[in-house]
Amino acid sequence: MVDFLFYLFSLTTLLAAGTVILTRNPINAAMLLILTFVGTGALFVLLGAYFLAAVQLAVYAGAVIVLFLFIVMLLDVETARSGKPNYPGLVAGIGVGALLVAGALVLYKRGDYFTLATLRESVPVGASTRSFGVELFTTYMLPVQLAGVLLLIAMLGVIHIGKRTRDSSGEEASHRQ
Repeated sequence: MVDFLFYLFSLTTLLAAGTVILTRNPINAAMLLILTFVGTGALFVLLGAYFLAAVQLAVYAGAVIVLFLFIVMLLDVETARSGKPNYPGLVAGIGVGALLVAGALVLYKRGDYFTLATLRESVPVGASTRSFGVELFTTYMLPVQLAGVLLLIAMLGVIHIGKRTRDSSGEEASHRQ
C-alpha cells in the first residue's frame, strides 16, 4: 500500500510540476503549484517527516502561493504579455535545464556513495524538531535573516513596479481624453 501511495503522490507531483511549466495562465500555474506542494508534503508524510510536511503545507502551499498570487494580480500579467517570444529567456531556460541534467548525471555516476549501506552509517541530522530549531536559530540564523530581507526587497520592488505601471496607464488614459 505504501508503494502505491508513493507512486501516486510522485506521479501527481511530477504531472502538476510539469503542467506548471507548460501552462500560460499564471493563476492556473499558481494553483497547480499548490498541488505540487501538497504532493511533496504527502511524500514527506510517507517518509515519516511530519514536521517537514506541515512546514511544506503551511509555508509553501499557504504563504508563498498567496504572495505569488498577490504579485501576479498586482502586476496584471495578462495585459503585460506581448506577442513576440522571449529569446534570451528561452536560451537561459535551455541552459539551466542542461546544467540540471548534467548535474543529475554526475550524481548518478557517483551513485556508489549513496548506497543503503552508507546511508545507514550516517548519523541523521535534525532528527527532532528541537535539534532542527536549535540549528536554524544558531548556525543558520544569518542565512534565514538574509532570505527574509531579500523577500522583503523583492516584495517592495514588485509594489513599486506595480504602482508605476498603474500610474503610467492612468496617465495614458488621461492623455487619450
